[in-house]
Amino acid sequence: MDHYAGLDVSLDTTSLCVVDQDGEVVCERKVLSDPASIGQALRDLGCQFKRVGLEAGPLSQWLYDGLWAQGWPAICVDPRQMSASLSAMRNKTDKNDARGIAQMMRVGMFRAVHVKSPESHELRLLLTNRSVLRRKGIDIENEIRGALKIFGLKIGRVTKYTYVKRVRELVEDHPRLAAAIEPMLRAQQVLFAEFTRLHRIVLNVVRDDNVCRRLTTVPGVGPITALAFKTAVETPERFAKSKTVGAHFGLTPRRYSSGQIDFQGHISKCGDAMVRTALYEAANVLLSRVRAPSALKSWGLRIAKRCGAKRARVALARKLAVILHRLWVDGTEFRPVALATAQAA
Repeated sequence: MDHYAGLDVSLDTTSLCVVDQDGEVVCERKVLSDPASIGQALRDLGCQFKRVGLEAGPLSQWLYDGLWAQGWPAICVDPRQMSASLSAMRNKTDKNDARGIAQMMRVGMFRAVHVKSPESHELRLLLTNRSVLRRKGIDIENEIRGALKIFGLKIGRVTKYTYVKRVRELVEDHPRLAAAIEPMLRAQQVLFAEFTRLHRIVLNVVRDDNVCRRLTTVPGVGPITALAFKTAVETPERFAKSKTVGAHFGLTPRRYSSGQIDFQGHISKCGDAMVRTALYEAANVLLSRVRAPSALKSWGLRIAKRCGAKRARVALARKLAVILHRLWVDGTEFRPVALATAQAA
């Protein structure tokens, strides 16, 4: 008889529920949140498991890989769908959630999510930490700017290389200000230096990766966008059609249709926010900075003229997602002249 397990994972312990093919509860218990403990608990039952479900979360990558390594048919479930399915329960407890997940595994009412490889997670950590350092450095810079304005000291327009020198010039006649500002400047310099180091690592990774180099042939798409897209998609074959990639990253409008009501709203913003932001920035670069003519840029400019620049950037970001996926699948590079000629024909 087939059995199904549901795991409600928390930081220290995991609620385990096992049901049979008729929906009867076979076992409910708590185990430690590590693959070895969960695997041992499943082995102790001596059951034949068809599915072992857990919600996508911070520990899901580690648990998923560990369970598969032990031979358990683990499935990582979309947390939004799981939350909607479990919201009907009157009392929310870890025990009830695990029971609900087990029943979802039994009836097949779930949508499995793609679990990235450890390599992709490592590369995404590079991008995430680079972004954090950049953001914190900007926060310190803005804090110093705002603090000096109180005393009538205006930094003005500076570059990232002349910023520190300008601040020190302004506070050199104010000993107390200099004592308060100097630690902030040193921290900002350290953040900038570490950000630069991580950025160089990212550039080296992209330079040595054939897929990323091919993606950067698209105008507006730089190393950060290419690497973020590659690590998020990871396996292009899991998308049957390239046009679904835009929806996967939340770049398509929401739709509400019920009775006499049928309208489209703003974009869904579901999926990977890092990739969505990177594609939006790439679209903005293509429209505002890229000078080389292409049918892609002309298409975006026509939308900007008709619907506004913001909607044009969103539409172009969605189109970039489709093009990047198609280039990856076909193994080709972007050819703006050929594309323009094809559209003109």
